Amino acid sequence: MTESSMKKLASTLLDAITDKDPLVQEQVCSALCSLGEARPVETLRACEEYLRQHDKLAHPYRAAVLRAMERVLSSRASELDKDTASTIILLASSEMTKTKDLVWDWQQAASGVLVAVGRQFISKVMEELLRRLHPGTLPHCAVLHTLASLSVANAFGVVPFLPSVLSSLLPVLGVAKQDTVRVAFCSALQRFSEGALEYLANLDRAPDPTVRKDAFATDIFSAYDVLFHQWLQSREAKLRLAVVEALGPMSHLLPSERLEEQLPKLLPGILALYKKHAETFYLSKSLGQILEAAVSVGSRTLETQLDALLAALHSQICVPVESSSPLVMSNQKEVLRCFTVLACSSPDRLLAFLLPRLDTSNERTRVGTLQVVRHVINSAAAQMEDKKPFILSSMRLPLLDTNSKVKRAVVQVISAMAHHGYLEQPGGEAMIEYIVQQCALPPEQEPEKPGPGSKDPKADSVRAISVRTLYLVSTTVDRMSHVLWPYLLQFLTPVRFTGALTPLCRSLVHLAQKRQEAGADAFLIQYDAHASLPSPYAVTGRLLVVSSSPYLGDGRGAAALRLLSVLHPNIHPLLGQHWETTVPLLLGYLDEHTEETLPQEEWEEKLLMFLRDTLAIISDNAWICQLSLELCRQLPCYDEAPQEKNFLYKCIGTTLGAASSKEVVRKHLQELLETARYQEEAEREGLACCFGICAISHLEDTLAQLEDFVRSEVFRKSIGILNIFKDRSENEVEKVKSALILCYGHVAARAPRELVLAKVESDILRNICQHFSTKDPALKLCLVQSVCMVSRAICSSTQAGSFHFTRKAELVAQMMEFIRAEPPDSLRTPIRKKAMLTCTYLVSVEPALDEQARADVIHGCLHSIMALLPEPKEEDGGCQKSLYLETLHALEDLLTSLLQRNMTPQGLQIMIEHLSPWIKSPRGHERARALGLSALLLRYFLEHLRVSALVPFHNLGLLIGLFSPRCADLWPATRQEAVDCVYSLLYLQLGYEGFSRDYRDDVAERLLSLKDGLVHPDPAILFHTCHSVGQIIAKRLPPDQLISLLLTMFEALGDPEKNCSRAATVMINCLLQERGGVLQEKVPEIVSVLRSKLQEAQGEHVLPAAQHSVYLLATQHCAAVVSSLLGSPLPLDSHTCMLWRALAVEPRLAAQVLGLLLEKMSRDVPFKESRAFLLGRTPDRVATLLPLSATCALFEVMSTPAAGPAVLELYPQLFVVLLLRVSCTVGVQLPRNLQAQERRGASPALATRNLEPCSSAVDTLRSMLLRSGSEDVVQRMDLEGGWELLRTSAGHEEGATRLARAMAEHAGPRLPLVLKTLACTHSSAYENQRVTTTAFLAELLNSNVANDLMLLDSLLESLAARQKDTCASVRRLVLRGLANLASGCPDKVRTHGPQLLTAMIGGLDDGDNPHSPVALEAMLGLARLVHLVESWDLRSGLLHVAIRIRPFFDSVTVESADLQGCCFAGPGSPHPRRWSSGRHLSASLGTLTRSATETVRTSSWTRWWAGWRPCCCTCRTLRPPWPAFALRMCGPNLACEELSAAFQKHLQEGRALHFGEFLNTTCKHLMHHFPDLLGRLLTTCLFYFKSSWENVRAAAPLFTGFLVLHSEPRQQPQVDLDQLIAALQILLKDPAPEVRTRAAEALGRLVKLA
Repeated sequence: MTESSMKKLASTLLDAITDKDPLVQEQVCSALCSLGEARPVETLRACEEYLRQHDKLAHPYRAAVLRAMERVLSSRASELDKDTASTIILLASSEMTKTKDLVWDWQQAASGVLVAVGRQFISKVMEELLRRLHPGTLPHCAVLHTLASLSVANAFGVVPFLPSVLSSLLPVLGVAKQDTVRVAFCSALQRFSEGALEYLANLDRAPDPTVRKDAFATDIFSAYDVLFHQWLQSREAKLRLAVVEALGPMSHLLPSERLEEQLPKLLPGILALYKKHAETFYLSKSLGQILEAAVSVGSRTLETQLDALLAALHSQICVPVESSSPLVMSNQKEVLRCFTVLACSSPDRLLAFLLPRLDTSNERTRVGTLQVVRHVINSAAAQMEDKKPFILSSMRLPLLDTNSKVKRAVVQVISAMAHHGYLEQPGGEAMIEYIVQQCALPPEQEPEKPGPGSKDPKADSVRAISVRTLYLVSTTVDRMSHVLWPYLLQFLTPVRFTGALTPLCRSLVHLAQKRQEAGADAFLIQYDAHASLPSPYAVTGRLLVVSSSPYLGDGRGAAALRLLSVLHPNIHPLLGQHWETTVPLLLGYLDEHTEETLPQEEWEEKLLMFLRDTLAIISDNAWICQLSLELCRQLPCYDEAPQEKNFLYKCIGTTLGAASSKEVVRKHLQELLETARYQEEAEREGLACCFGICAISHLEDTLAQLEDFVRSEVFRKSIGILNIFKDRSENEVEKVKSALILCYGHVAARAPRELVLAKVESDILRNICQHFSTKDPALKLCLVQSVCMVSRAICSSTQAGSFHFTRKAELVAQMMEFIRAEPPDSLRTPIRKKAMLTCTYLVSVEPALDEQARADVIHGCLHSIMALLPEPKEEDGGCQKSLYLETLHALEDLLTSLLQRNMTPQGLQIMIEHLSPWIKSPRGHERARALGLSALLLRYFLEHLRVSALVPFHNLGLLIGLFSPRCADLWPATRQEAVDCVYSLLYLQLGYEGFSRDYRDDVAERLLSLKDGLVHPDPAILFHTCHSVGQIIAKRLPPDQLISLLLTMFEALGDPEKNCSRAATVMINCLLQERGGVLQEKVPEIVSVLRSKLQEAQGEHVLPAAQHSVYLLATQHCAAVVSSLLGSPLPLDSHTCMLWRALAVEPRLAAQVLGLLLEKMSRDVPFKESRAFLLGRTPDRVATLLPLSATCALFEVMSTPAAGPAVLELYPQLFVVLLLRVSCTVGVQLPRNLQAQERRGASPALATRNLEPCSSAVDTLRSMLLRSGSEDVVQRMDLEGGWELLRTSAGHEEGATRLARAMAEHAGPRLPLVLKTLACTHSSAYENQRVTTTAFLAELLNSNVANDLMLLDSLLESLAARQKDTCASVRRLVLRGLANLASGCPDKVRTHGPQLLTAMIGGLDDGDNPHSPVALEAMLGLARLVHLVESWDLRSGLLHVAIRIRPFFDSVTVESADLQGCCFAGPGSPHPRRWSSGRHLSASLGTLTRSATETVRTSSWTRWWAGWRPCCCTCRTLRPPWPAFALRMCGPNLACEELSAAFQKHLQEGRALHFGEFLNTTCKHLMHHFPDLLGRLLTTCLFYFKSSWENVRAAAPLFTGFLVLHSEPRQQPQVDLDQLIAALQILLKDPAPEVRTRAAEALGRLVKLA
């Protein structure tokens, strides 16, 4: 590139800098920067010259140019020569000072240029800036700003010039009157001071290491004098802050004596500003710097200012930190830094100021003070070392504070104390206890909302912080180990620390392990020396009990067990080995479960087993007695934790059971009875469990103690009884009774079975039965539970068989009374469940119940359970559902227990008779329960069947008749249970016939496979399954049982459940069909019963007879029957439909009926035209009735499977007539009377088929194909939506095409006869029929079936005959059909090539409209055929084709592309083809490109490139993206695999196009493989710079830019750069901002052609 070209590029871009659009302006600047990256000197000179020549250019644009220069200089300043640097410095200096007014963006841009140059040419820049400093004259604000920025950017270069700068600036400080100028001076002095301090701090790297602070001290003090004494008094807040910011770093440069002299005035002056400014960060920062400077020089004046300093700083630290301003947090840090400085210099004064402020009423004051104390403890540890006792004593008052924020601050202070040895001092224990107290806080006692900066409220709570602090102090602060161990143990047992157990245990485990590592002596606890520690018994009991609720308190169960395991040497020396193996097993069990999945009873049993094994290992009665005593003492501690207290009772029972001292056992049991809180249900249960567990080892003592308590006056008086019960009310006495009754039950359940039988009636039941008269629900439940446990104990005893239970009948009667007293419609308590379980146990005990008692038990329990509401759902309460299921299981167990006592057919019959009313109940849930119970009883009976002799099962038919109709019940569960019942009954019959129990009958086993069919709600499937069930029953039912079964099923016809009634009819018909031959004598009786039932039941029970009558009549008078039925009103009702279907039972009759219906349909016109309004232009088409009725009748006849042979016989006639019927009914309306019926809604008795003429015809055609065996055709049409397309005007043509495609693929052998029948339709008077048949024929050529069946010539002749049809849609479809030869029979294209090309070229000339549907179809067809014809055939027409295609490219518009150039067929077939004109052009272009590669010489190749090159520019312009389609087609023929692969990657259909990335990749491959095309490509792009499309005009320069980006310097001669720049220069004036942006981007890339 020549210098003139580079200059022209830069000038063009600079001229565009005045663009009004900010995005365009930004792109122009970026382009200038691109030029500058490649040619920094030339670019900078061009910018300088432009600014110099355009003196009147507005300052925003001058600023933009200067910013571009700054960006270039930031990376390329090192490449400047001195002359250029000088020129730029002069320009920037001039621009910066051109106006005295403050124009910040302009002057800042110029200043930025100077700073960027100053990094390399600091001397020249400083020389120019010093030249701008005139003695006695105020400098320009921008000059001050530049000097300040240079001090930061290049401190080592600027500091040597500082004396000169200061000597020029200081004399004019007093002259500065404007606040903006003063602020600039302050900023400059601040930066000068910071630069000087940086220089002095890094003298080892400084160019002049001899520079000292004294060199600036005098000048800085002079500046300080003006700033502090004059400017700081200004009313302008911004100026005051600027002064304060400057004073901070300046104070380090002041002479020591001057600083000492100024402090009495300086510090108060700064502090006074706190009251004037809301944003105090800069004040605090500067104050910290001043304090550091004062301390560094050893100032004594600071002491006199200390009180004021502390007061001001303390008020700042107490500012709420919830403020949204980030400066508030920064201010806090700066204030704390000030406190650190003061703590290091005056620690006593600081503490004397801070600690009294802990006792104030203001929350913020207390929190802020604690924050400072914590900071000082951490940052001034050496100075605070001897102040520890004082600080500790001062912290006692904050420990009593209840405020959450104060608590958090206190915890943080204690954490700091722990790290610095404070807690080792006297009084440190109080701090530790405080932490533990906060760990014990419940979460609900922390209602305060977190601050806005807090991410997790729970993580910032007092408890969470305390837990973290305790653990960190225990684990990371080594010096705290001897403080916390064993001191933390004393917090384990007090109730108020329960919430802190988990962190306590974790900390203690860590401390204990560290002690173990130190040695046994260090680990063993000397209890004599630590009297406040809990005993080993207390620790053992406490940790074991809290482990029963393992997931409470963040998993305290696992933590407690780990601590218990670690402490084993301090609990008992024998426990080590056992606990080391068992505790990990318990912990593993907890890891396998969660709080929701843990089985509580199983977990508690594991803990009790752990306790029993522990006591067995110790085997020390004294130790065990002491443990039991400690456990009893801990009972009051768990009054608020009923579950844990319940477990504690079990632990006491286990411990007492292991004790050998009977006196101790009796004493503790008595104390437990006297002190128990009987009002609590959990405690009553726990007390009873305790007595039961104790009775395992001490039955006699336990019963004796209970007897003594029973004899006390508590049971003799309801109120006013003596001793400990004198103040108890009657309700309390009932609770005591409940507890004692439970105790007796648990004693009976847990005591040794060989001992308990002797005590049941004499000692246990005697004290239980006397309370049966109670009305108290709780006591009643306890009675039932206890009797149940006693009964279970009796049954499980090995001596139960010889035990005669005299109280059995009494207990059963009492249980039934309890059951009957329960509400029948709701289940609120487990009383009936427990009572039925009790009866279950009692039934098996001698003596046996009499028949009446058995019947009462069955009847009472069924009425109590069966009437309950349906099973509750999970959302209604899991406990309620569990109670329901358990109660139902109890009923099942009771019934099977009763059946077991009478295992005979009569006994089974009695049980089923009790269930029979519920089996027939109108309520579904009652039927489901009854069938479930019946199935259970039958299975039980079958499993326990013992047949010693062959006897008849006399009630088999009756039972099967009861259950089998339920196979169709509305409830799926009932249907399944019914099948199970029938299955069991059939096997019972086989058993009574002598078959063994393991025999499996193939017929009966089929019932199990039928159960899946009963799950489906479809009635057809249900009744089919019922028919199969009936067949199985018929095969296995004995003859003597058949009549009883039929009579029972006849009764089921009147069942209120309709499904069951229908199932009965299905099974009756099945039985009559299968076994009717043996019913000869019973026929009259059966017919009589059946007729009476059919008069009551309508529908399908009567229709079979009517169908048969019609069939007989039609065999003699077919035409009359057909005519009569055609006269039936439309729409056809269900009875008429069934009659039509009856005519298809026999194939010969069906063929006659179908022929008559075809004749009726063809004889009359399909529609009549009528005008709804006199002035209406388009008449309405109304269907005629006779063809419509015939169509509906055809559907009904062909819907019968038996019509298959007749349909096959008339296949061609049916298909053609129905296809023509479909075509001529598209858009045809129903007659008005039928329309009115459709709007009103059809009667329920009428068929639900659509009566709309076209839909009716489509459905009939579909039915005909299905019946003729063409299911694949129907399925293909279903999948492709072809039927729906046939019904609509818009989609009919496509529907016909898809039908032809399906026929060709799946029904090819039938096509010759179909085509023969269709041959005469080309002259049809109905245009729609011609369109439909042409579409059908055209699609057949798309398949090779035309050639395989030798139909090609006839199809071509038929289409050629239609080529001159008056309908454009027919002509278009003819062209499509001829083009389809390319895909259907490609090997025949060459044979018929001239004929095909002639037709296509003729189609191109069809009409004058370039978007004519016929012409577009011809173009598409040409694209499909062109690569298959002979080359000489193609050459003759190639020129004509090219000429004909060109107008299409010229006429493609965005609108036509958006509308997709739809080619509509004629009125007979209005479905749009939906190919855009762009897509056609692309297809043609791509195909011709492939063909042209073989016929066009290389010299002409660029003409083809010109064809697809515009596609690159329009890929993102049109929707659908037809250019992308064209490029994908052309790609494989462009002699570049990489370019083709790029097209396929970026231009995939359905994928979003990243246009810039696509162009970039394309241009990269073009320039790599076709470098010689650069000039031609750029020349072609110039043409699109003038496009009428905005997107194309924007894409063309983008394309140009990418071409240049990937070009090489050697290609420069191909480019006419001046022409290209001129064209882009024009685009920079385009009205579209995006076009201007892309043009600027392209200009920036042209620099590469250097």
